[in-house]
Order: sequence, then C-alpha cells, then structure tokens
Amino acid sequence: MGDHVFLRSFLAAHRAEAVGFLAALVRQPSDNPPGDCAPHAALAASLLEAMGLHVERHPVAANEASAHGMASCVNLVVRAHFGRGVGPTIALAAHGDVVPPGEHWTVEPYGAEVRDGVMYGRGVAVSKSDFATYAFALRALQAAAAAGAAFDGAIELHFTYDEEVGGALGPAWLLANGVSKPDLAIAAGFSYAVNTAHNGCLHLEVEVLGRSGHAAEPAQGVDALEAANAVLTGLYALRAQYASIRSAIPGISHPTLVVGLIEGGINTNVVPDKVVFRLDRRIVPDEDPAAVEAALRRDIAALAAKWSGIRVSVRRVLMAAPLVPSPGQQVLVDALARCGREVFGFPLPACGVPIYTDARHYAAAGIPTVLYGAGPRTLAEANGHRPDERLRLADLHRATEVVALALAELLAPWAAA
Repeated sequence: MGDHVFLRSFLAAHRAEAVGFLAALVRQPSDNPPGDCAPHAALAASLLEAMGLHVERHPVAANEASAHGMASCVNLVVRAHFGRGVGPTIALAAHGDVVPPGEHWTVEPYGAEVRDGVMYGRGVAVSKSDFATYAFALRALQAAAAAGAAFDGAIELHFTYDEEVGGALGPAWLLANGVSKPDLAIAAGFSYAVNTAHNGCLHLEVEVLGRSGHAAEPAQGVDALEAANAVLTGLYALRAQYASIRSAIPGISHPTLVVGLIEGGINTNVVPDKVVFRLDRRIVPDEDPAAVEAALRRDIAALAAKWSGIRVSVRRVLMAAPLVPSPGQQVLVDALARCGREVFGFPLPACGVPIYTDARHYAAAGIPTVLYGAGPRTLAEANGHRPDERLRLADLHRATEVVALALAELLAPWAAA
C-alpha cells in the first residue's frame, strides 16, 4: 500500500497540471470529419515531450488517410519500461479526433471553460480526457519507480486520431504494422464502471434510383423520393421490432437503427431521380454481425421491390464488430475494481456499454481489453457527441488514480513472476 500512497500523493500534487494539459488539447480543434488531425497530434506530442516523455510519431500515408476520408493522421506512441521486462506490456489507448461540435452550444466548443469544477468543450470527455488520465498515470508510476518502487513490465500510450471513422488507421494500423504488440489494453472509457463489452456498428449507404421527369407531368418520371420514403417507413417499423431483441449483458439493452444522412433530388420542379441515405445499425454483442448485415440488406431489397421502375443498391461503409466479454479480461477487471474501491469507496462493476469504440481492434488481435477512463456514469451525462460536452474534473482525477494504482498492481514483480 506504500506505493499507493505515493502514487495518490503525486497525482494530487499534479492535478492543476493535468487540467492545464487537458485544456490545451480541447482548445486545439481535431474535428473528424474533415479529419485534418496532424496539427492536434503535433500539439499533443509537444506537450508530452515537455513532461519528459519520449514520443514516437507514426504518420499514416496521405493516400491511406484519404481512402478513409481523412486529410491527415499521425499516431503517437509512448513507451516506458520497468524492471527486468518480464512483466506484461499494457497499452493505454485513447483517441484525439472528435465529431464536429454542431449547433446549440451555450459555451465556446473549443474554450475549455471551467465552471463549478466542470470543464466544457468538444472532446473533453470523448476522449481527450484520457490523454490526461493515461499520461499522468504513467508519470506517477515513473516517479514512484524513481523513488524506489519495484515494477516489472512496460506501459505504452497509444494516442490515435481516427476513432470517429472506425479506427483502421489508429489501433488497427499500429497492430498490423508491428508498431506495438501489447499483452493487455485499457481503452478510453468512464470512471464508474469497467466496460467489458460494447455494441458493434454497421453503416450502410442506400441509393434509390428512379427516373427524372417534369413536375408538370410527374407520371412521366419514377419518383425516387416517394420510393425512398416507403423504404424508410419500413425501416422505422423494423426499428420498433428491435426492442424485443434483448442483450444478456448488463448495460446493453437492444439493437438500434438511425438514418443519419439523406440527400437527393435535382430541383424543386423536377421529379427526383436519385435519393441516397445512410443508416447506422447498432449490433449487440449477442448478435452475429454478418447475419445482421445480410438480413438488413434483404429487408431493404424487399421494401424497394414493391416499387416499379425503382433500382436500389446498398454499399457497406463501416462494419465495427462488437467487443465481447472474454476470460482474459478478468485480470484487468479485478485490478481496476479493487483500486476503484480504494478511490471511489465501492468496487467498480463490470458491464457493457452501448457505444462502439476502436478498442475492438485490440480484442480482435487477441489482446484482453477493457474500457476505463475519465467520465461520468453514462455518455448522456457527459453530453458526448452533443452540445456542451462536459467533464467533472473530480472524475478525471479519480480515474487517473484508479488507473495508476491498477497499473502498479499489474506490474508488481510478483504479478510478473
């Protein structure tokens, strides 16, 4: 417990520095789209280096970034080794890209304003906060080791910039290119639970083709919008049925479907010849992603087949597999839950979360992975992907303590023996 006292004291003494670090990250925009995230990576790297950390910069080729809809992407890796190196290598992974702020903010989206112990700004919770959580947890362990604490293994910080478009250029890229081969991974999450599962996500683009015609003689055309409206009505009816598909994992309820983008038509006085829309189908861990996609494609085709002269094509934009609970996660769950009790006063529960994240890439590579980091009990409390995104700074500080204490246990020499 002596190491725990040192770690908590170190972090308490550096709270203002952690807040300043996070504020600087929030003030630098990193919207994705458009995905020009190299400037934010440059800032983050310089801030980490100013704290004495060695930062590896791994730029993604411009053509590869462009193929994933990004203007620039640079992955940052920090490595810290302890003891004889026989203990595990633990990756701490967070993303710095964010969704655009949108409308209806009551504060400056990139202002990092602090009111009543709460910081506001796009990305402050999802997930720039965990750049701070993980960086300062690592610094605390380094300080403890310098003071004589015994640890064995390695910690890596993986700070990436493409989670909002799937993670193929971030964690998946680091693993596929042999930049990192961690034994365990903790990815950005929230403070009051250890998430062992999350939903998957399927994005489909549906193109409905008809034939244009003059508005004075609409029967001469084939109205793509009218057909698309019928297809959408059928999809919304299907969505209502998803509520009956219940996940067995606490924290995850049922599949969902949202049509988030739609465009079409030529002009006000022309029968629309084409409508394109994109849908988001969340896949609970209990479902088979391939079966979900096949069924949805069949449903769309059946709905469109009722309209003469209409052609429909479906293109997959994204398939993100769910994160599924696995026995290998237990060592992380146990350490975080024990340390959560010390910091929060209760053991952190293990449960699922309905979002999808790039943590799935670590799990797909066979690396036991959980989500844990700075934030409230739910995404809604953080206003994630909504106006006035926010983070209680007390949650940032407590989560950082939990991560640091858990790392100390996981890298203890007897744990590595």
